[in-house]
Amino acid sequence: MQIRELTVPGAWEFTPRQFGDPRGVFLEWFKDETFTEAVGHRLDLRQANCSVSAAGVLRGIHFADVPPGQAKYVTCAKGAVLDVAVDIRVGSPTFGAWDAVLLDDVDRRAIYLSEGLGHAFLSLEDDSTVLYLCSTGYSPGREHGIHPLDPEIGIEWPTVARDGSPLQPLLSEKDSAAPTLAAARAEGVLPSWEAVSAHLAALRG
Repeated sequence: MQIRELTVPGAWEFTPRQFGDPRGVFLEWFKDETFTEAVGHRLDLRQANCSVSAAGVLRGIHFADVPPGQAKYVTCAKGAVLDVAVDIRVGSPTFGAWDAVLLDDVDRRAIYLSEGLGHAFLSLEDDSTVLYLCSTGYSPGREHGIHPLDPEIGIEWPTVARDGSPLQPLLSEKDSAAPTLAAARAEGVLPSWEAVSAHLAALRG
């Protein structure tokens, strides 16, 4: 498995080796030993999610209060999505920066987003199926969002689907009503660099 840390600290891309024959393909999309060596601690798996999205569906930017936050290890089992990590940690040297990984059923990459990062993705094909391994369970009172089209963040979302057709972003009502990064910071809901660093140090210690 090839591992690459993204330009947003705390996010990694994992590209597995695939073994194919006339029957199909086999791969290890998550391996504890490899993950722990790269990240510095084990993934404390508490919940596994699956979402299926039509082309153009835009989910995020989502994050949770830290501590405990919610780390995510994400892959796309069918179809394709552009998956994005956003640094929303107030005080971080890369605050407001983002990086992206194409998750699809060809290279079968995964992305890991540690606690305190914002997460979003855009579906590039109908029925794109995304699988998430999460470090904590869903807790509505700790979950927050930032508008994924916030020009201050400036994510370069694709405008063309996998089949070449034009894409129009389709957001949920909740994501459409999410605040900008600046508004979320003013409201005091963003995690701090210090709190996230302390939490990650405890996990690694």
